Amino acid sequence: MAFPGTYNISYYKGDTLEFRIYPKNSSGAVFPLDGYDLVNGVKFTIAPTRGSSGVADQVESFAEISIDRTYISCAILPSSGNLLNASSQYVYDIEISKVGQSGYDYTYTLLTGTISVTDQVTGAV
Repeated sequence: MAFPGTYNISYYKGDTLEFRIYPKNSSGAVFPLDGYDLVNGVKFTIAPTRGSSGVADQVESFAEISIDRTYISCAILPSSGNLLNASSQYVYDIEISKVGQSGYDYTYTLLTGTISVTDQVTGAV
């Protein structure tokens, strides 16, 4: 499988940022998410640095596997803008797992990257 993918995000505080992940196998075919669950339920991990403790419990992020199990919808919601510092950069990971297949548990990082945070841009009055 061609995991992980990388997606670097520019996030403006006060805005909603939405994106989708369409996982593919090593031959480029759709990788169905049947039997997989998101590792963190409906949130994805956001942290100041890779391997450090996350801020995902404080940041209002959302992830959901689609009904047809072909993609994952993700969002960072506006209320989290107060919890992410402007002019800071964070890292994030979106992971899926499959439990109990032939006695093995599988965890895959589908997408990883950075979140660059800036203050919300507003027009001149």
